[in-house]
Amino acid sequence: MVLTAKQPVLVEVSEGAPQRRRRSWPAPLAAVLGGAVLLGWRAAEYGNWIVDDAGITFAYARSAAEGLGPVLQPGAAPVEGFSNPTWLFVLMVGEWCGLFDRGALFGIPDYVLYPKAVALICCMGILATCYAAARRVSRWPALATFATGATLAAIPSFVIWCFSGLENALFASAVCVLAVHLFLAVLDERLWTPAVAVTAGALAAFAALTRPDGLIYLAAYPVVSVILVRRATLPAALRCGVYAGLAFAIPFGTYLLWRIIEFGRVVPNTAVAKHQAPPTVYDLARAGELVQYAGVPAVIAAVAVVGLALWPPSRWRDGAVALLVPLVSAVIAYCVLEPDWMAQFRFATPVWTLGAVVLVLSTGQLLARLRKHGRVLVAVALIGALIPSGSAFAEASGTYRADEDVPVCWIALRFGRLFNGYADILGIQHGTLLTPDMGGSSLTSRLQVIDMAGLTHARMADIIAGTDRTTFGDYVFEELEPTFVHSHGPWMENNITFDARITRDYYVLQRSQDPAVPDEDWVRKDVVRDGDQLRELRDYAGTAIPPLVDEQVTEGCGPTLRPGQTLEG
Repeated sequence: MVLTAKQPVLVEVSEGAPQRRRRSWPAPLAAVLGGAVLLGWRAAEYGNWIVDDAGITFAYARSAAEGLGPVLQPGAAPVEGFSNPTWLFVLMVGEWCGLFDRGALFGIPDYVLYPKAVALICCMGILATCYAAARRVSRWPALATFATGATLAAIPSFVIWCFSGLENALFASAVCVLAVHLFLAVLDERLWTPAVAVTAGALAAFAALTRPDGLIYLAAYPVVSVILVRRATLPAALRCGVYAGLAFAIPFGTYLLWRIIEFGRVVPNTAVAKHQAPPTVYDLARAGELVQYAGVPAVIAAVAVVGLALWPPSRWRDGAVALLVPLVSAVIAYCVLEPDWMAQFRFATPVWTLGAVVLVLSTGQLLARLRKHGRVLVAVALIGALIPSGSAFAEASGTYRADEDVPVCWIALRFGRLFNGYADILGIQHGTLLTPDMGGSSLTSRLQVIDMAGLTHARMADIIAGTDRTTFGDYVFEELEPTFVHSHGPWMENNITFDARITRDYYVLQRSQDPAVPDEDWVRKDVVRDGDQLRELRDYAGTAIPPLVDEQVTEGCGPTLRPGQTLEG
């Protein structure tokens, strides 16, 4: 048989698989677009919601794009309060191109539309990558691609966090491309070639610069090599391992050097503030959280399908190793990270991505080997196992829509524009605000915001981590002396509003009457002129805050988020 450039070989990995397949764009394009439509439709259910943590990166992107450097606000000290440099760069490009942080596009604020549009493009990249893998091992690659998109669209955790304004979609696409890159290299018997090694190292570096836990994917290439290496291929494997390491070290090492020079830290300030503990073997038990979320019957069925698909020795089984190693790495990364307080498993996005790809491709392999009755049995078993998960996912999606995590709009209104109103009453132009929510606050406040959580404030992070022996209260009341203090919910545990010095130095402007939902605003006594001005501040709080609390605004804070804006306009 003569092979030409127009007749790419399809590796025979299952009984009856075709040997050659001509390129046909309508089917794969329809599969990718169809999956993207499903994902976009599910994302639209959450409206204009953007999580406040994303607003932190938005603020840094604004400062960097305007030439102010890596600062949260103009005039602030440089602090690496972001942990997603590649996503930060994507947002900066949007700023430079006039697509982000400028106003409304098609009637939608561009700080909502741009990151969600980029996320959808990243999801299309995941589906296109899935097709690249499926066309090599399946007689139904377009169907497999669409099935992957449908699976991901059904998982609220994937949809919510990919379209939250954070880097999740970019991170998931990078990890997926790395996994499929290794998968195809194994099928083509070119795993131990310089081009494959260098690309794998560069993709791992990209993942590590998109999220800190992306560092774990540096191990993907060497681990796959160790599993598949033979005595004859050992020298090439060792040599290519060095290539992959160098390809990772150059970009990541360059950024690390810049971080040390610019910020004086080896890790992002966010990691210091979160006080990430060294991993232990007991952390792996957290994988049970993912199993429970996905549904025990669904996970058992998925493991059975993958196991049966891998049972006979084949090129497919060797290739599947390249998919399973990054998947296991994603699970481990989730387990060792400090638990996140936000709902819907924010750190599990790569797990769902690779899990869907592995399950769909394995199902295709198994069905291709079975006769008609066997296929029916597998399909019925999978459908039966997935029904409980689908029901749970539908409930989780509805619950989250009713109570979304900390919308950037709510923070912009409550802690940005509201405190600007306080400052207007006092005639303050350059005050400070101590509060735990930095996204919407930093985008709209004309006050210098100080991060009570320490994510964007180096000294606060050191105090929280225990490397600075100054107490929290001493730092706030004896050194910072902020103009305004706000605390609520779990942040009340730092006892800042229970310290005797708070009543010595501050007036309370408002305090929640519901002890289950603590919420307090304070102002320094020395900036209040007299009792009449204090009453004006309290009247303003009493008038402005209840509507915000009652409506729990998640969208509708206008086409732009700019410093100095108030609730009145």
